[in-house]
Amino acid sequence: MLCAQLVWGQSPAKLVTAKIVADSSAIDKVNVLNLRDYKTAITNKEGIFTILLREGDVLVITGINLETRRKIISADDLKEEILLIKASTKMTQLNEVDVNAHPQINSEQMGITQKGQKRYTPAERKLRTATTGLLDPLLNKMSGRTAQLKKEIQVERNERLLIKLDGWFEDKYYTQTLKIPEDYIQGFQYYIIEDEDFARALNDKNKTLTMFYVKRLAVEYNDLIATPEPVKTE
Repeated sequence: MLCAQLVWGQSPAKLVTAKIVADSSAIDKVNVLNLRDYKTAITNKEGIFTILLREGDVLVITGINLETRRKIISADDLKEEILLIKASTKMTQLNEVDVNAHPQINSEQMGITQKGQKRYTPAERKLRTATTGLLDPLLNKMSGRTAQLKKEIQVERNERLLIKLDGWFEDKYYTQTLKIPEDYIQGFQYYIIEDEDFARALNDKNKTLTMFYVKRLAVEYNDLIATPEPVKTE
């Protein structure tokens, strides 16, 4: 297992052209995140994007009208001239339903869980299972599963923050006030939720602080996208 892990870590990266295929036309401006290095790409109006990939990488595809999709990259995927990734359109939302009409009724009141017991998200439960017991923690650490589960927790956290951020600022605020190019708005959103101060202010619903931090982060991000990455030579 250690040898396999070492080989995977040393496999060369390849610039791959891929296309999102869905049963709808909502395939432009879809965000693609590589969990290995947290690099992102955004699809064009034809659903096409390019990104550096290695065998074993995990892509997370998210879009406003698409179900979140995770794609594990295989050796055959890297051989494709254009890698096709299927995605599913989200179901049409029903009218708002108040599912919390009786907030006093919960799992603790019904005796299902103990009072004050920590509640885990799906990704946190998987990590807890992988890091408890006698042999599981060691085996999962050696195989890289523990590290992968920690990345999934980060992705889960980011998805929750993106949902909170949705609609927080209008597009014209990004483009006119913050001077973020329209095609980079989603990439900027991923950038700012990685900032702990901004994430804390967003969770606290503090509009004043979020606007303070987002202006500072916009300057950093615009400098970042304006500076081309150096070309590496062998």
